[in-house]
Amino acid sequence: MSALNEESRQIIAALAQRVGPNADSARIAQVIVSFLQAMEAALTPIIGPQGVAALYRRSLQLCASRHPRVAHISDRVQASLDLDALDSQLATESEADALYFGEVMLTNFHDLLASLIGLSLTSRLLHDVWKPYLSDTSAQENSP
Repeated sequence: MSALNEESRQIIAALAQRVGPNADSARIAQVIVSFLQAMEAALTPIIGPQGVAALYRRSLQLCASRHPRVAHISDRVQASLDLDALDSQLATESEADALYFGEVMLTNFHDLLASLIGLSLTSRLLHDVWKPYLSDTSAQENSP
């Protein structure tokens, strides 16, 4: 369980690093969508587009239960990822709500995948999605 918590912390840290300070909702939405696109690109060869879409829809449903203001997004998702609808909706939310939704969405997606294929394989498949932003954080922390 602590490994999943560590993974969640890394996802949230990568999101915060990429969003940057004082980002508006539109920027936060763009970053969330870009992470989801990178996850889709990494996973489609393994589980197929329908598998990625199913994980996406389920992640949205889980987010909707915690974040009712965006619950209607899951209703608009069909057989494939509808990232344009997600981007449009999140851009209209407050910065705090958009960021919270992104944190929950991305960690839900990760946790669902890990429950299906295991944490180790999930981490290997999605490592390149988070790694550039986690590396930037540690480099900045070590800089004088």
